[in-house]
Amino acid sequence: MINFALYFRDYSEANMRLAKQIDIADAVTGRPPGDEGPVWDYVTLLRFKQHFAEAGLNLSVIESIPVTDRIKLGLPGRDEDLDNFCQSLRNMGAAGIPILCYNWMTVFGWFRTSFNTQSRGGALVSSFDNDLLKDGPPAYHEEVTEERLWDSLDYFLKAVVPVAEEAGVKLAMHPDDPPMSPVRGVGRIMTSVDNFQRLIDLYPSPNNGITFCQGNFASMGADIPAAIKKFGDQDKIFFVHFRDVRGTVPKFVETFHDDGDNDMVAAMRAYVDIGFDGPMRPDHTPTMEGESNDHPGYMLYGRLHAVGYMKGLLQAVQKQ
Repeated sequence: MINFALYFRDYSEANMRLAKQIDIADAVTGRPPGDEGPVWDYVTLLRFKQHFAEAGLNLSVIESIPVTDRIKLGLPGRDEDLDNFCQSLRNMGAAGIPILCYNWMTVFGWFRTSFNTQSRGGALVSSFDNDLLKDGPPAYHEEVTEERLWDSLDYFLKAVVPVAEEAGVKLAMHPDDPPMSPVRGVGRIMTSVDNFQRLIDLYPSPNNGITFCQGNFASMGADIPAAIKKFGDQDKIFFVHFRDVRGTVPKFVETFHDDGDNDMVAAMRAYVDIGFDGPMRPDHTPTMEGESNDHPGYMLYGRLHAVGYMKGLLQAVQKQ
């Protein structure tokens, strides 16, 4: 059974009631407020989960306990950071939070060249055009090669996956965003269907899998239903970001869920066909009339539109 979810920046009772009113089952969030140490505190995580449970929501995904650049770049101090990461995983598992969404982007995270691109009816979306970056300086003072990132990922998985197995936490790798290499002179590796298969094969484990972010797989140029089937048949899709884009790297624009290049009916049918039974949330929705653009991709109205659209798709597929 697909569990529709929302990402919560605001943990107010009003937001949680709104989530229940649109029939959201699961909550996705980041670090609990007030928890500042290098290790995410067990009691704080436990209370955070209970805060959502009291509102009728299951806190099923953390996005994300950061994997530091010392880990990703193989720098001195990475073993200390890995120890902190592993203890945070243990605390997650003890608190009953089963999925960690993380990524392998180093130096900087997800990147866009605009957050004010005009979409349908004047709604604002984000976009990426690599040509705009061609004259810019590199983002890091030394070369970051793909080989270096694969080596550090292998080191990470060998240290962390056994802890995740013991803790009962599934590690769900998110694609690089944008999924191309390099970006601003920095290498990226989570950029293709083949590279995600390589991730899975590096450390075969029921706890080593992926966040299937449709927008990123679409901007890679992947066949979305085929990719869902490929990874779903291996039970490797732990968490889904349901979204769409127009175009592929090196130039694309985000869209409303019903206004992109991809067949969203076929995508939802593919999830049903593989028996996906995890959390699925809308991601990177447009900023709509009457809203500020303070948190591009995460304002309210676009997410409400997306959830309604997703629920309609699921019901239609199930009826068929």
